[in-house]
Amino acid sequence: MAGISVDKDAFCRRMTSLYQAWKNGDGGNGLGKADALVTAVGVDEETVYAKSTALQTWLFGYELTDTVMVLCENNIYFLASKKKVEFLKQVASEKENQEGVPAITLFIRDKSDGNKANFAKLIEAIKDSKEGKTIGVFRKDNFPGDFMDGWRKALADSEFEKVDISSAVAKVMAVKEEKEIDLIKKACQTTCDVFNKQFKEELMEVVDADKKIRHNKMAENIEASLENKKIVGNVDSNFLDMCYPPIIQSGGIYNLKFSVVSDQNKLHFGTIICALGVRYKSYCSNVVRTMFVDPSDEQQSNYNFLLTLEEEILKTLVDGTKLSSVYATAVDYVKKNKPELLKNLTKNIGFVMGIEFREGSLVLNTKTDLKASKGMVFNINIGFSNLTRKEGKGDQEKKYALFIGDTVLVNENQPATVLTQMKKKIKHVGIFLKEDDDEEEEIEQPDQLLGRGMRKAVLESKLRTDISTEDKRKSHQKELATQMNNEAKERLAQAKSDKTKVKAKKSNISYKNVAQMPKDPDIHALRIAIDKKYETVILPVFTIPTPYHISTIKNISQSVEGDYTYLRINFHHPGSSVGRLDTVTFPNPDAIFVKEVTYRSSNTKAPGESSAPAANLNTAFRLIKDVQKKFKTREAEMREKEGIVKQDTLMINPNRGNPKLKDLYIRPNITHKRIQGTLEAHTNGFRYTSVRGDKVDILYNNIQHAIFQPCDNEMVILLHFHLKNAILFANKRHVDIQFYTEVGEITTDLLKHHNIHDRDDIRSEQHERELRHKLKSAFKNFIEKVENLSKGEMEFESPFRDLGFFGVPHRSTVLLQPTSSCLLCVIEWPTFVITLEDVELVHFERVSFHIKNFDMVFIFKDYSRKVATVNSVPMNLLDQVKDWLNSCDIKYTEGVQSLNWTKIMRTIIDDPEGFFENGGWTFLDPESSGDEDDSDEEGEDSYMPTDVEDNSEETTDSEFDEESAESEFEESDESGEEELSSGEESGKDWDELEKIAAHDDKQKREQDEEEQTLSRKRKQKSQGGSSKKEETIVRT
Repeated sequence: MAGISVDKDAFCRRMTSLYQAWKNGDGGNGLGKADALVTAVGVDEETVYAKSTALQTWLFGYELTDTVMVLCENNIYFLASKKKVEFLKQVASEKENQEGVPAITLFIRDKSDGNKANFAKLIEAIKDSKEGKTIGVFRKDNFPGDFMDGWRKALADSEFEKVDISSAVAKVMAVKEEKEIDLIKKACQTTCDVFNKQFKEELMEVVDADKKIRHNKMAENIEASLENKKIVGNVDSNFLDMCYPPIIQSGGIYNLKFSVVSDQNKLHFGTIICALGVRYKSYCSNVVRTMFVDPSDEQQSNYNFLLTLEEEILKTLVDGTKLSSVYATAVDYVKKNKPELLKNLTKNIGFVMGIEFREGSLVLNTKTDLKASKGMVFNINIGFSNLTRKEGKGDQEKKYALFIGDTVLVNENQPATVLTQMKKKIKHVGIFLKEDDDEEEEIEQPDQLLGRGMRKAVLESKLRTDISTEDKRKSHQKELATQMNNEAKERLAQAKSDKTKVKAKKSNISYKNVAQMPKDPDIHALRIAIDKKYETVILPVFTIPTPYHISTIKNISQSVEGDYTYLRINFHHPGSSVGRLDTVTFPNPDAIFVKEVTYRSSNTKAPGESSAPAANLNTAFRLIKDVQKKFKTREAEMREKEGIVKQDTLMINPNRGNPKLKDLYIRPNITHKRIQGTLEAHTNGFRYTSVRGDKVDILYNNIQHAIFQPCDNEMVILLHFHLKNAILFANKRHVDIQFYTEVGEITTDLLKHHNIHDRDDIRSEQHERELRHKLKSAFKNFIEKVENLSKGEMEFESPFRDLGFFGVPHRSTVLLQPTSSCLLCVIEWPTFVITLEDVELVHFERVSFHIKNFDMVFIFKDYSRKVATVNSVPMNLLDQVKDWLNSCDIKYTEGVQSLNWTKIMRTIIDDPEGFFENGGWTFLDPESSGDEDDSDEEGEDSYMPTDVEDNSEETTDSEFDEESAESEFEESDESGEEELSSGEESGKDWDELEKIAAHDDKQKREQDEEEQTLSRKRKQKSQGGSSKKEETIVRT
């Protein structure tokens, strides 16, 4: 054992605590009765856990086989081989003995006399310790071998009384030190990695491909994964081992114990229980999870209850609590909430673990009255056995069990900390298959070559299946339509009493009294004066200085005509801004308003004057512009701040180990130029700090969607946050904020000559692949740490690229990708994020076979919210989009024309009861009557005035009009082509067509000649009365 060192400080500290427990022992646990403590460790490959080997590992960090240790009152004796004695000399120095540890004496084994002399010395030492009659031993430890047999014979000949000290020593070892907790945490992390990266991935692959695999084979794959660096990461595999063979159970046969072995039955796609634990440097960890394939509602309900039960247990398991009372809390909780499950509850709900996997004297059941202490590590495992699934077919589906387990750390005055941080909600452990899978699996290609008739039969069968799938989708949509209308009526009935109050804008007043007017010489000289303090323009009106607040001025203009300069001031008044710009409210619109004022001044400088009179107008024009600009800027900022919900204060976590991502850009930019910064997760939110010192705080409770967009097939990798309430930074309110970094080169020099074998290019491509992998790992680690830190409050989603489709939500074509809760495109700015829960209906416009694209319109449950439009979606993706919406339980309709949604939504808001009495959204169904065509044409005619009234929809509505115009143009072209083709098919020969063409040409020439004659006559008549007509125009 040369080169192996022992932690001397840990040895002295732990040996001292053991002697202290021996000294304070009351005799109830055996330790107080013992006059000496004796342990002997032999060689037994079949024995995995033994108290003697655990004690050695706890003291030295290593297992010393064929070694006898005797702890006397004033001495410690070791009997071992020469190499082990050399190792033990590290702790036998005088310096170590001064730390409160008794003197250590080392004996080397002597095979010549069968160690009789050494045994006699140890027996004599035991007799000299205290009374020398009783020895403390570990009764269950019985190692084989000649050396062990000789030692046991020597003890038996001395006729010592034996007491079991297993539980007393276990209690001393149960409270873990910081180093021990760190080792257990590493073991827990490895356990989670093996479960997620090996078992879970393999299970998903097996279910997806409908493979057959046996339980014991999956268990062997889990054990083999400890050698896989991709799974265990940077952990040294030499220090890893399984606590017990992994347990996989399914198919109605369940035993919720850790002593069972995975059988040879094939995996059943129903309820699957997996239990596994990894040891790291002899310290154990454990995790148990129940996986589901298409669970029923009852199973989900029972599983969710099991999760809440575990949370209650963790709340009770604190320092100073009796272990029996923890079990009693669990029983009481089940009695109170689901008494029918009490008979199915496991007989114990956990035990202390550490170097040994299970400590039998510290179990969470009705019999253990020992108290939990801070620093103890428990394996909490609770379950319900012998449950029945009512709708199941056969024992494999009917019988099931639920079992979950975690490794937890006991704290003081707060719930136990879960060390195996793995997601275990039903959406994370449930695999939900599509209902159509069974029908699609029935359509299999025949193994042998069939005749034409047989192949046709297969195709017809497939066609019938497709039709049935479409019918199923239609029937589901009918159910959704009824449900949607009922929910909308209830929602409107609830909102009927909540009437929105229009905020009256406060009028701006220049001066409250005359004393506030400035004493400016320009005012007394009846010149235009500007008071910057009160943002007021003082104009001379009929020789009286009259103040006008800057908010009353609409615009000003200056012009020079000859020797004079003109300054024209236009004021806001009712009717001055029609439609979109009419945002100014007037408290008294029936009053008399000044529309405009024009001042004129000479440009000629009088003798003796320093400047021309027009200089005052030039100065006034410039100052009014400056004051007006500052006022509008301040008003814009106030509008941005209006409606901002005050956020909670970010609780800064002072630990340096907070999850952190460096060198990230933020969108939207804080300044005009993009700058890098660091995103750091704290107790209740994120803080982004730029290199310039700017700070942006985002709280967890204000995040509606947290999106992780990986860099697969993209040039950026980012985290996007869609907020519930807008936050303010850079003087603007923002609902969408993202943090990103670029991967590789976004721009490429096209003039550069590229060779496929160019070493620089190959090296750069390799570097980009490595960078992508590095960034992806860093972002994933950050996300996992944040989810653990927030205790489930934060959950990140990733888009499903396979379900994506192209469209134009703003101006450019992008790939729109759905997640589990929204539809989004966050790669390009501005982003597009739609929460699926907010969507009531999706309408497809311009759905026609002769058009390549169609449009999607999202109508929200909040009818006052403007509809969202995605244009130019490829027509070949229509069925894919329909399937996705149908799976999300979202009603969709389709039509040929583009509708005026502004007018439709306004009609609904004005009279929602009447709208739903007339059928609600049924007018969008293709089967409904065609009377809507006329109303749509009316809507197009009245579209411009409607848009003028709505300020917020200026940009999008204009794009909508252009798109609809293009679509109408395409339709007209198509219809024209159809008419031409139908004319060509009417059947006239070439001679008849030439005669018709000649006749048409002759008629056209005659019409042209008549028009020329009439135009000459009109010109002759108009020359005589032209002067009289001009006078009329002038007079009008």
